[in-house]
Amino acid sequence: MRKVRHTKIRNSGLLFEFLLRQITSDVLNKIDGSKAVGIVKKRFNENTELGKELALYNIIINKKFSDDRKADYFINEVIKERVGLNNTILKREKYNLVKEIQSCYDLQQFLSSKVPNYKVYASTYKLFEYSNLLSPEEKTESYFNLVEHITTKNEMKLSETMSALPNDEDLRILTYKTLLEKFNQKYSNMNGQQKDLLKSYINNVSNTNSLKEYIDNQIPKVKTELKKYSKVLKDKVVKIKLTEAINSIEQFCDTGKTKNVGDKVVVQMMRYYELVKSLKNSDRK
Repeated sequence: MRKVRHTKIRNSGLLFEFLLRQITSDVLNKIDGSKAVGIVKKRFNENTELGKELALYNIIINKKFSDDRKADYFINEVIKERVGLNNTILKREKYNLVKEIQSCYDLQQFLSSKVPNYKVYASTYKLFEYSNLLSPEEKTESYFNLVEHITTKNEMKLSETMSALPNDEDLRILTYKTLLEKFNQKYSNMNGQQKDLLKSYINNVSNTNSLKEYIDNQIPKVKTELKKYSKVLKDKVVKIKLTEAINSIEQFCDTGKTKNVGDKVVVQMMRYYELVKSLKNSDRK
């Protein structure tokens, strides 16, 4: 048996997540009448086979069991539900969905954003679409990827916020707006640099290059600011620590050669901005 290849463009769970990320980007950029909202409402409602398949993806992503046997039984039951869908209609709906997305967005860029639990989506896709065609090795790997996910409790990360929102499309969008407003209220003491970094981080869901370019551009600026304050510091110990921080910024905030920037880099940049802010406040006293 030849290895089955996962295809993003045919994975309805991923397509839905990409659309949500586009909606998030549109909300942040204050774009009225997001085309992605219309696509989601039209293509993923409960009356479509796409909507029914999405519900199965969501239950795999969100359900948790502490027992492997329960997880095993649960996965088999979900796969049985998937077999019951009308494949002819589902294929036609996916084709029309991709066609509409392609007419509104650059498809390559649209599909390039980073999605949490990508391995789980890919494994679910293979078991849904090619369960009888998978080699024993590949089927086992896909199956136990799901078992591991379902039986593992994960801490929530900022980049995973969207996956924890309600399943209803309108409710997800409204909930995200509320979360964003609460976040802005909670972190109202952030300076302009930190807010710009946060916005670039969230916008990264639909443009994988923007965050990398932003951070790469900011590193020399932050380094210059820190050096400026280092020259006027009188405390020798603090000056040594600051020099160490300056010399380490490329290491801690290195975006590497890949397009996707990890959360750790964003956190480190936030800390460097906080250091600059503290030095500015100290200088004013």
